[in-house]
Amino acid sequence: MGETPRLVATDIDGTLLGDDRRLSARTGAVLTRIAAAGTPVVLVTGRPIRWLQLVYDQLSTPLPAVCANGAVVYDPDTDQVLRADPLAPELLAEVARRLRAAVPEVSFAVEIVDSREMRHEAHYPLRWDADHEAIRAVESPEELASVPAVKLLARAGTQDPDAFVQVVAGALEGLAEATHSSYSGLVEISAAGVTKAAGLAWYAERIGVRQADVLAFGDMPNDVPMLTWAGRAVAVANAHPAVLEIADEVTGANTADGVAAYLEKVFGVA
Repeated sequence: MGETPRLVATDIDGTLLGDDRRLSARTGAVLTRIAAAGTPVVLVTGRPIRWLQLVYDQLSTPLPAVCANGAVVYDPDTDQVLRADPLAPELLAEVARRLRAAVPEVSFAVEIVDSREMRHEAHYPLRWDADHEAIRAVESPEELASVPAVKLLARAGTQDPDAFVQVVAGALEGLAEATHSSYSGLVEISAAGVTKAAGLAWYAERIGVRQADVLAFGDMPNDVPMLTWAGRAVAVANAHPAVLEIADEVTGANTADGVAAYLEKVFGVA
């Protein structure tokens, strides 16, 4: 990569935001200055579209986003989905069938309508979304797989996430992608070939930026494909061991404005 990146891509939770899910004034100011000076900044996240407003409310200008681990590319200026790559209903049904056989206690939720809505089984434990009007329980397993979904979410009680994702991936045998981005035992499943790397690569090509000129930041296993793909990969100090292992460099933790500190150095802004 040259001295100055032509595209900055960053994960949100655990990377850009503090543990309180807040964007510091320092980080927000740096992102604004870089984007205003002509270097595109894109958020690359496992979050659905409906969770982006919590971040946009903290930015002076909304940034484009690759959502749902690469399945959705979103333009906040027009509120348009530029690209979506969901799991088809028949694939969803087969993935669910395989996982129910491998993990009898598993429960599911799906991100639908390009991740603007969620449907979940009655016993699926809700967290952030418990009272959101776009969220509702399905009445049958068939309804869960009745429409395309940009992400299938799987939980099975308290699980070691690294071990659980291996169980899920083994059951799927390449039928779909399995990853995780939390420590709560949640596994996130996307269509085969759909990763943060694939979504970011599509966006970079759209705006005419080469892979070698992309600078990316991340902290969790779902960031590994993106960080492996990018010309320069930077992990925050609090990152998962799998991320620290493959990163080109390590910056400060998310709670210490690590992304901002790195960008200030690279772009000469403060």
